[in-house]
Amino acid sequence: MKTLLSKAQLAYMKAKTKFEDRAKVLEKRIEEAQKLQEITQEVMEGLVMETGFHEAFNELTVAENELIDWSHTTMKHEKSYKENKQPIENMYANLSTDPQMRARIIELAMKVR
Repeated sequence: MKTLLSKAQLAYMKAKTKFEDRAKVLEKRIEEAQKLQEITQEVMEGLVMETGFHEAFNELTVAENELIDWSHTTMKHEKSYKENKQPIENMYANLSTDPQMRARIIELAMKVR
């Protein structure tokens, strides 16, 4: 039986795949450019825009935020949330300052069914 995923989970998976694909293209373009010239900030900025990496990064960030919001809303309906409300709220409140916690929340959100 196929696993059902939420709209937020599907959007995140799509954005992550696009980001990873654009990252590979960017890496290849950097390697090619290094053979011809020094990689300056201007060259790097051009490559980032040309390869679609910047757009993919922005889409991934939006998808991550939507996934986090969805997981936070979904979690509020769980019994364990009511028992651990303050620690959970603190965890979500610190996402903007703790990249490791953000990554962990995203990982956990992808496991919610």
